[in-house]
Amino acid sequence: MQKIMKKEEFAELEKFRIQMQREHILQKLKEQGYRVTKQRIVVIDIILENEYGSVKEIIYRASKGNRNIGSATVYRTLNMLEEIGAIHRRNAYQFSDMGNNESGVLVLLENGEEIHLNAEEWNEVMQKGMEACGYLKGKRIISVEQKNPVLA
Repeated sequence: MQKIMKKEEFAELEKFRIQMQREHILQKLKEQGYRVTKQRIVVIDIILENEYGSVKEIIYRASKGNRNIGSATVYRTLNMLEEIGAIHRRNAYQFSDMGNNESGVLVLLENGEEIHLNAEEWNEVMQKGMEACGYLKGKRIISVEQKNPVLA
């Protein structure tokens, strides 16, 4: 017989999941050489608590709770989190399952071969590819969105 979870048990489990995810993200940032500041932790906690559809929502929530957090801090934190593969910006700002090898992109070749790239690898491919084609001219990609996809 399957046990039905009470609201309190679910809330406690969700709290534990968020704490574990937070620790994993902070560890990943440290491993990549990023400084973990109080402001960045606040931004991470805000994203972990809810799903946001825009940067403006995150900036509003962050500045409401801490006047020392400006839009530049939020943008830089989001860029760092995206670079380490912790978030994706498709439809909303939410954390991806960094421990799950299924996150990222799947590239299908004409011979039927499949190449899986995790978020970090995909970000690197995009950055280097666009640099090689002369699109970036020393700038860094901060977001990639798919609009009306058409495959050749």
